[in-house]
Amino acid sequence: MSRGDGILPARGNCVYTSCYCEENVWKLCEFIRKERTAALEHVFAVFISNENRTVPLWKQKSGHGNQPVIWDYHVILLVVDPQSEALVYDLDSELSFPCSLKVYAAQALRSDHTLRPEYHRKLRVVPADSFLLNFASDRSHMKTSDGSWRMPPPLYPPVQTTGHMTPPLLLLTLLCSVLSW
Repeated sequence: MSRGDGILPARGNCVYTSCYCEENVWKLCEFIRKERTAALEHVFAVFISNENRTVPLWKQKSGHGNQPVIWDYHVILLVVDPQSEALVYDLDSELSFPCSLKVYAAQALRSDHTLRPEYHRKLRVVPADSFLLNFASDRSHMKTSDGSWRMPPPLYPPVQTTGHMTPPLLLLTLLCSVLSW
């Protein structure tokens, strides 16, 4: 398997399912923990959302030209090594993988000052070890009222937690805490 930067495989070799960014990032964190390619204390899952669940991001694969994609939330991986530049890993981005935090902030996030207030983003930074330990999903948020999938789910089983909460409650708790800054 080819390595992109020594920490993670090249983008094309990463576990990825469109519209399941939180699970994609969980899988990236799991890879780093398993392969010991970086100190886990330097790795973070970053949740991007707001009270309205309308956050614009530019340079997304599902975007059109210079128009932003409006997500209900998005999750990226951040690696902050004191010896080098902070890096963002976003499997949904058209930007490089990894991308410097400065470039990602300027090109994908851009400034809230140019946005209407209902689009202002809030970020919740979760240490990777905590994310791996506490995150779980039954994927129910990706089903319609008739039980069909909004988007096809990953081929692997849903992420499970070793914690004491049941997965749906834990996911709801995590997403609510992300959305209630």
